Amino acid sequence: MPSKSSPGDAPKAAPSTPRSPWGWVGRVLAWLLGIAAAGVAAVALMVAIALAVAYPNLPDISDLADYRPKLPLRVYSADNLLLGEFGEERRNLMPIAEIPKVMKDAVLAIEDARFYEHGGVDYKGVVRAALANLGNLKSQGASTITMQVARNVYLSSEKTYTRKIYEILLTFKLEHLLSKDKILEIYMNQIFLGNRAYGFAAASETYFGRPLKDITVAQAAMLAGLPKAPSAYNPISNPNRARVRQLYIIDRMLENGFITAAQAQQAKTEELRIRPANEGARVHGEFVAETVRQLMYAQYGDATYTRGLNVYTTLHASEQIAAYNALRRGIMDFERRQIYRGPEKFVTLPAGGNELEDAIDDVLLGHPDNGDVLSAVVLEATPKRILAVRGNGDEVEITGDGLKPAQSGLAASAPPNIKIRRGAVIRAVKTPKNTWEITQLPEVEGAFVAMDPRSGAVRALVGGFDFQKNKFNHVTQAWRQPGSSFKPFIYSAALEKGFTPATVVNDAPLFFDAGFTGGQPWEPKNYDGKFEGPMTLRTGLAKSKNMISIRVLQAVGAQNAQEWITHFGFEAERHPAYLTMALGAGSVTPMQMVAAYSVFANGGYRVNPWLVAKVTDHKGRTLVETLPPALDESMRTIPARNAFMMSQLLNEVTLRGTAARAQATLKRPDVYGKTGTTNDAIDAWFAGYQPTLAAVTWIGYDQPRNLGSRETGGGLSLPVWINFMETALKGVPVATLTAPPGVVNSGGEWFYDEYAHNAGVNSLGLDAPLPNSSGNGGGAVVAPPPAEERNRILDLFRN
Repeated sequence: MPSKSSPGDAPKAAPSTPRSPWGWVGRVLAWLLGIAAAGVAAVALMVAIALAVAYPNLPDISDLADYRPKLPLRVYSADNLLLGEFGEERRNLMPIAEIPKVMKDAVLAIEDARFYEHGGVDYKGVVRAALANLGNLKSQGASTITMQVARNVYLSSEKTYTRKIYEILLTFKLEHLLSKDKILEIYMNQIFLGNRAYGFAAASETYFGRPLKDITVAQAAMLAGLPKAPSAYNPISNPNRARVRQLYIIDRMLENGFITAAQAQQAKTEELRIRPANEGARVHGEFVAETVRQLMYAQYGDATYTRGLNVYTTLHASEQIAAYNALRRGIMDFERRQIYRGPEKFVTLPAGGNELEDAIDDVLLGHPDNGDVLSAVVLEATPKRILAVRGNGDEVEITGDGLKPAQSGLAASAPPNIKIRRGAVIRAVKTPKNTWEITQLPEVEGAFVAMDPRSGAVRALVGGFDFQKNKFNHVTQAWRQPGSSFKPFIYSAALEKGFTPATVVNDAPLFFDAGFTGGQPWEPKNYDGKFEGPMTLRTGLAKSKNMISIRVLQAVGAQNAQEWITHFGFEAERHPAYLTMALGAGSVTPMQMVAAYSVFANGGYRVNPWLVAKVTDHKGRTLVETLPPALDESMRTIPARNAFMMSQLLNEVTLRGTAARAQATLKRPDVYGKTGTTNDAIDAWFAGYQPTLAAVTWIGYDQPRNLGSRETGGGLSLPVWINFMETALKGVPVATLTAPPGVVNSGGEWFYDEYAHNAGVNSLGLDAPLPNSSGNGGGAVVAPPPAEERNRILDLFRN
């Protein structure tokens, strides 16, 4: 029978329901969701706090609505070719509407293809970049163009969380206040693209030498690769890496539908010409650009380099190029006649390989090319052959006549500092026959300036052989003795004192004893040492006879002549009233000389040289404009008939005188001028004109010294002038001078009306002594020069 339970026994529990295996998971998930929610809330709270704290401290971006970056000063020729620019940043501000579509497409394809779709942060791009990076693919960034603008314009480049938060916040602010086009415009004008170029417009000029509006697909793709790493993808310094990136961007443009397959293929095969970093401005106007910079700085101060001023000069690019080439050619021709001074440096070269290349690169960094005067390092040298290598690896082989300028450096007995041997740094130029010739950088300097005598507009100006080598502007700053090129102004004074071109003067020896000079006796000479007796004033000027000029000045009176030359713009105090003034013992600048000769060229008017035609701001608005002055009688400084008669005399100089090569070479009769060579051949000049263009050439050493016993203005400076005029006068009609009132032609010679009856019979200094207070033209002999003046010009000046 069944047992009975005792009252103290506990009742048995009912069987339990089995538990779900997912219960604990749910609780974990709920716990995690709670933590996540709390985290999100905390992050949201932190973001809210960050927004509350950081957003009010964000930069004011309202000024970006009228974006004005630092824009350099640019100087242009009259025909809009760049001469120079000044400012830390090369930049051309270009509105978005003017940026070509192909350039915008290239940038969007590689930097931010969804730019016009996202709100500043491309979340799809962020995810895509994260997945690519996690998958060990090529590292990708997720910065949008707006984020780059925020970073580049307002923030530092430090990589911190704080800066990233500010970047995102500023991105939202930019997207809220500015249009997409405005943001893209800022980006494309602001971004740094290497070689001091900021913005794609400047980069197009820097790398391709062409305006952005003319960009091709291939060029746009090359430029679009620069923002990521301007140094690594620089087509000048890293052409291979730049090419790889260009091809990648072309593919991206194709993928995004910006170009067709045919356009992509054409772009990939297009051969790009990259502009060398040292090519600089296409027109060598460095001295002009520097002069303009100084003028602008005097007007605008430091803003000169940031407000985007564009200065248009009066220079004509073709004439500036002709002047630059003519002066350099003249100086280098002179250099060929000089003693070889030896290599610029010697280095010990390794046997070969990369070490040799590195050694050559290192030494040539300190000896860069100077225009067409190229530097090279000698690898082998014998009396019959020099083998050298340039910095780009090209070999230079010099043989035959190309060795003649440096024969002294190839001789076995050459001293160590002259000897051309392995490791020597030399200079070489290409000859017209496309062979090499050894040369050396010149020590001599020069200047050339041309201006329109009718307006004073400067048409060409070269202040020295090379601006980088010597920034001293010899056109405006070099005060030198003009020698015989000054004689025409004495003759001009003589015409007003009764002289005529037919006046006969005796080319006979002159002697001034100690009583006259106040010191040692003075016996001036003609350049050729010969005396030819009586001759007309016309012949005396054509042959540049010193004795004629001295007699003329003594008859005119040195004080009278000193006053007369001020009519041409010369400063009286720089031309002491002594007889030596007849031979150019004073001081002038080439700019003064071209302005003075312009008085003869334009019929007697004084016009001041001017250079700046127009100044505009970065939007093209005119700030300053100079209009050519109209010649009127208020500008007259000498009588028209005086200018006409002097042109007749100066035409004789270029026809049969010391500058006869001028008409013979140019094959035109309407050129006028005068040579000048100073005592001991220290300064060589030629000053001359055609009625529409006056020009002056000077050559000499900065520290005055002899140019050589056979060097003259006619041999050194005249060829430069002729070379320039061959280009400048091409297509210019021959000008015929019209005789003004007050002159008459008698027997083939010109006279003032009042002296025509004495034509051919007046004379000076044939038998009688030089006049003191009267005579042909009158004028007193001035007091003797002091000893220091006498010593300075003791031997006088030559033609």
